[in-house]
Amino acid sequence: MAADTPDNKVLNFQKTRPEGWPVGSFQTYVEAQEAVDYLSDNNFPVGELTIVGVDLMEVERVTGRLSWGRVLAGGAASGAWLGVFFGTVLALMSGDWVSSIAIGLFMGIIFGTVGVAVPYAATRGKRDFTSSTQIVAGRYDVICSPQRATEARDMIARKSAQFGA
Repeated sequence: MAADTPDNKVLNFQKTRPEGWPVGSFQTYVEAQEAVDYLSDNNFPVGELTIVGVDLMEVERVTGRLSWGRVLAGGAASGAWLGVFFGTVLALMSGDWVSSIAIGLFMGIIFGTVGVAVPYAATRGKRDFTSSTQIVAGRYDVICSPQRATEARDMIARKSAQFGA
């Protein structure tokens, strides 16, 4: 059986529900971090705290419209970078820099363009936009082990009274 090293402790906590009592609830993750930082600055044993995102939701932010031109240009650009990389590797082995990089660049553009055109054509216009997806919480609770929860809650309350937030 492995000793309880800090690395093992982290691994053991990853897939378990956090336990403890809520000592503060915040609208943003940054506010929850600030509360934990405040406790840390005041010598509270922060190893007994956990920040928990509550009321999780998936948010997909639409970032732009897709068109054939944009798809093909993006594929050609990423393919070109990959082609230059492989062309450089080939040039290091062959010694012919100009033709090796030119061939790599050309082949990269071709493969990059085809590599994005086929999947985009397969969607048949059903998803003509780009987006970014993230998981966000409705609020963030700081929870603490029951032995120190009252102390942590009182310290966070003092911080709120002192700084007005």
